[in-house]
Amino acid sequence: MKKITLFFLLIGGFLINPLSSSAQNYVLDKTIAVQGNGGYDYAFIDQPNHKLYLSHGTAVNVIDLKTEQVVGTIAGMKGVHGIAVANDLNRGFISDGKANAIVAFDINTLQVIKTIPLTGNGPDGIIYDPSSKKIFAFEGDSKSAVVVDPGELKQTGTVDLGGSPEFAVADGKGLIYNNLEDKSSLNIIDTKNLKVIHNYPLEPCGGPTGIAIDIDNQRLFTVCRQNKGMSVINAQTGKIVQTLPIGTGVDAVVYDASTKLVIASNGDGTATIFKQNSADSYELVQTLKTQYRAKTMALDIITHKLYFPVADYQPGTKTQIADTFKVLVFTLK
Repeated sequence: MKKITLFFLLIGGFLINPLSSSAQNYVLDKTIAVQGNGGYDYAFIDQPNHKLYLSHGTAVNVIDLKTEQVVGTIAGMKGVHGIAVANDLNRGFISDGKANAIVAFDINTLQVIKTIPLTGNGPDGIIYDPSSKKIFAFEGDSKSAVVVDPGELKQTGTVDLGGSPEFAVADGKGLIYNNLEDKSSLNIIDTKNLKVIHNYPLEPCGGPTGIAIDIDNQRLFTVCRQNKGMSVINAQTGKIVQTLPIGTGVDAVVYDASTKLVIASNGDGTATIFKQNSADSYELVQTLKTQYRAKTMALDIITHKLYFPVADYQPGTKTQIADTFKVLVFTLK
């Protein structure tokens, strides 16, 4: 009788709160104030060196993630977008969109090494491909990707993309996956031969921006503004597995292989968080309240913290309030 009673008590407790023993939610941990004004775009974490790089107007702010303090600024550019790091060379690279250039810097001293002119216009997103050991910068105006040798510090190639590129991600094995915002499609780029080998339509996705990858399961996560959705894509076939609703004004998405969480950052002041139950099964676990126009973010895969760059705005406008730039830090509890 006691065993039966205990059994039903356990079952009853599970039904009342089935996720009590395993559920985790993100909560606001702190805010890091950052000096300076201007627009903001990509946020990038150099994991081996525990550094967070923030695109910020004509500069890049650098935060030490061990102390969560600002430790430096790389300034003097015309219009910063993205940041990439080649750790094997101790060099970082910044896409300066208004200068049509990539700025190379020393990640130890944060001193500029060289400004590399590009043949196209409007470099925006930028990544380091560990397979080819090349830097790829994606030019929205020229609808192409430029290739830079991080050792020689010069442009060595160009890839015609056939549309306006947004975020991109490398698989580490010689392929880059890149969203074309104006075509609502996905390019697969061969980084050895420098050409697009596949282009897949992303319907019902419209206006894709951010992209993340689950390498183990060969799944891509693309977030889209027009249909306010996140599409799960089979990276091997280009097939849309599932499309899930998210907030408005999305820009970035990240995947945490350890926690199996997929997180989309939305400009409406929310982040939509899904749990990956299997390669093709996802469920909404949290709609995190962030801040208006906190539309980009970076994930620390070691601490699982989320970092959202954002500024305060005059009510009902897109006008920034001076000297309010900061980083919202969220911890998984």
